[in-house]
Formats: sequence, structure tokens, C-alpha cells
Amino acid sequence: MPASPSTARAINDRVALRLLQQEGPLTAGQLKQLTGLSRPTVADLVERLTAAGLIEVVGESGEQRRGPNARLYGIVADRAHLAALDVRTEGVSVVVSDLLGRELARASVPIADDTGTGPAVEQAVTLVERAAKEAGAERLHTVGVGAPGLIDPATGELRDSSGLPEWHRRLVAALQERLPARVIVENETNLAALAEQRDGAARDRDTFVLLWLGHGTGAAVVLDGRLRRGASGGTGEIGFLPVPGTSTLPSATDCEGGFHSLAGSAAIAELAARHGLVATAVSPGEPEAAALVRQAVATLSSPAPSPSPSASSGADRFLSALADRLAIGAASVVAVLDPGCVVLGGEVGQVGGEVLATRVGERLTRMSPLPVEVRASALGGGAVLRGALLTARESAQDDLFAPRSR
Repeated sequence: MPASPSTARAINDRVALRLLQQEGPLTAGQLKQLTGLSRPTVADLVERLTAAGLIEVVGESGEQRRGPNARLYGIVADRAHLAALDVRTEGVSVVVSDLLGRELARASVPIADDTGTGPAVEQAVTLVERAAKEAGAERLHTVGVGAPGLIDPATGELRDSSGLPEWHRRLVAALQERLPARVIVENETNLAALAEQRDGAARDRDTFVLLWLGHGTGAAVVLDGRLRRGASGGTGEIGFLPVPGTSTLPSATDCEGGFHSLAGSAAIAELAARHGLVATAVSPGEPEAAALVRQAVATLSSPAPSPSPSASSGADRFLSALADRLAIGAASVVAVLDPGCVVLGGEVGQVGGEVLATRVGERLTRMSPLPVEVRASALGGGAVLRGALLTARESAQDDLFAPRSR
């Protein structure tokens, strides 16, 4: 059945708004060309969206022609303000943006292990409020939160997980109480995968697995363009994967003895020490493993001869041993899911770059009959914030761009 006039108008409005989001400012003529709508129809929707405060004139086209230049229409960026949080065991980072995702403020605060739950929550919420004020946001429309642990698929809430600070769960409730905003919580690794697919190493892939390598380990699964969370939200808890090379087996409450014991930051640091490597973190909160991998890659990639042949040899052996470990976990994922692509994510995956990705790929080729490409993260640890912001922006736009009943 043909759509009613009101339904057709709503569909046309959404199409135009999505185009303006993806392409940036457009003229009415460009909207006509891209949508295939008639000139009167485009004129009507431009008038409706302008009256609704969703779009505005942001300039003029640079076309050289007789008469006045065509007006450029763009989404009203300050119609809503968004925030993204990356919640780690050692602190919180926040970014505040406008509706188009343009960053307006950024801040972070370390939270010590011995900080009580109440003070930790207060520090984190105050950080968000201060960043919003710095960005000039009177209120936040949507807040995207990336955190380690399981997200209940039924409620969208962060589940109680052993080994994670209590203030993580309390923080979400505090944000909902203190901020007049929609709060969306997602597993940090899942958000990193969304960011890598949109803006990073997996832009051309509808199916891939992101292997998170930072302070801890995790995995995110994207199949046929959709993020898969599993029945209980636990898809990708690869730290608990039983693997050879450990002295024990993981339990339901402790991933020690699982893949985490081979690829977590502490395990990588211990492996580096065996090969005589030392390094210093370049930024606060950087996993020790990332600094060590960066140093090893730099040693091998330096065009100048190494002052110590043993240092170069140690770096080579360390990266080879690390690739052996990572391939064990990745091979299990590949055998079950056949993703065709594995992205080495997180801070370690990013600094390891092609050097580490190539080594892991070579080992997977020998271990698995299934073809798989291994890529290095393009976004590293920043992928969590980016993914949280993308999630907040899409949610806000879905709400603001939705047709209103009259």
C-alpha cells in the first residue's frame, strides 16, 4: 500500500537528515539530486526541518553562476550535546561533543585503587559535569559509557562482575540521577569494534573480530554488519578461554589460567622481562605492555644499527613469543566464527602495528585452514571513547530526527 502523506513526509525528512549527517552541508539542489525528490517536495522538507530547529543555513555554495549562490543547509549542531565516557579500573576519561560529533571538551581523572566507592563516583560525575560546562552545554542529551564487564542484554545495565570496582556500577546510576540525560552503557571492547568499523581498521569489513589488548583482554564479534552480544551479553569474554601454556584453568570468577594469563598486560610485561626488555609509558594510564611492545617495534624498525645486537635480538624474540601467544587465542576464535579478519585492538594492538599483526597472521596461516587477515588497530585505546560517542550520537539523532506526532 502507498504511504500516507504524513508517513511519506517523515520518511523524506529522515532521508534528508541522514544525508546532511553523512555528507555535510548541502544545497536544496544537491538534496534534490541525492534523494530523487521533486523540487517542491525538497522545498517543503527544508521548510519543515528549518521550522523544527533541526537544520539551518550555514553558508552559500561556491558555485560560479548567474544570480545569487545557493544556500547551504546543515544540521543544527548545538541542538543537542553529547558525552562519551571511557571507564577503566584506574580512572575515567570523558569527551563532550555537539550533535555532529565535533569535540568540544575533553578531560580525565585518575582514580586510585584505595578510593572508596562514594568518592570515586563523585570524582567521575563531577568530571562529566565540569566537561559539559567547559563545552558550553546547558544539558546533555545522551551519554554513552564504555566499561569493562558484562552488560545485561535485557536491561542494558552493567552486571556485577568479580574483579571490577563497585564504583563502576554505582557510576551509571549516579549519572542517571545527576544528569537530565539518557545514559547508554556498553562493553568497552564492543564500542572499540564499532569505532574500528566506522573510522578505523575495519572500515571495509562487515564481518570481523576485534581482539582487545590493553590492561586486560577481550574480544568483540561483528557478523554481517551487526555487533553480537550473546544470550547473556558475554560474547567475547576471551580472557576466560582455556588455552595451553598456562599452569591452571580459569574459573567462573577468575580468568587466571585463561587467555588473559598469556595476553594481559602483566603477562606481556613478564614475557618482556624474560627477554631483557624495559620501557617507560609515554602517557598516564598507558598499559605497561603497550610501552614494551612500542619499544620492541621501534628497536626492530630503527634504520640505524642497534648499539646492542642483543637488544635487537631480544626485541625480535619477544615479539615472536608474543605473536605465538596471541595466535593461540585468535585461532580458537577463527575456528569457531570464520570472521575472515582479526583486528588487534587496544593500545597493544595499535603500537604493535604491522610488525606484530604480520607475525600473528603468519602463525594463524599455519594453524588454521580458514583464510584470515590480521590487521593492527588504527585507533588503539581511543577507540572506546570514539565508539561511545558514536553510540551516543546515533541514539540522540534517532530521537531528535524521529517524526513527531501532530
